[in-house]
Amino acid sequence: MSDQLIIRTVQKSDLAAWLPLWDGYNAFYGRSGETALAPEITRMTWARFLDAYEPMHAMVAERSGKLLGMVHFLYHRSTTQLAPSCYLQDLYTVEEARGLGVGRALINAVYEQARAAGIARVYWQTRETNHTAMQLYDKVAEKPGFVIYHKWL
Repeated sequence: MSDQLIIRTVQKSDLAAWLPLWDGYNAFYGRSGETALAPEITRMTWARFLDAYEPMHAMVAERSGKLLGMVHFLYHRSTTQLAPSCYLQDLYTVEEARGLGVGRALINAVYEQARAAGIARVYWQTRETNHTAMQLYDKVAEKPGFVIYHKWL
């Protein structure tokens, strides 16, 4: 096993190692305990990553056989451009890997995947209180100034 950081597409055999990353990400955003995602959402999300016909993708950061982070992204059409856009939906690194370049490597890997797919725009959102992550985001992307609204129906 290598001490080198490897960014790669998830494989079916990664499920057991990916689940703690997914759970950590969801806990960070308050989706744990009584507010946890239903198990069928996790099962379907994982299945989508492995389905070649889905526009949803997942990559992991691995070092010495241990998964240190994950990134999920999807491609979608836009009303303001001909080529699709890439939405980086989920990014998470284990606490001990933060500040070591894992998040940056995962974002750069999404950039590479999007570029290879002919996509020129990658975007994402985060909570305005996520100051630690925003220190990285301010270095690797531009903040366009949009405010996001949503309503669950």
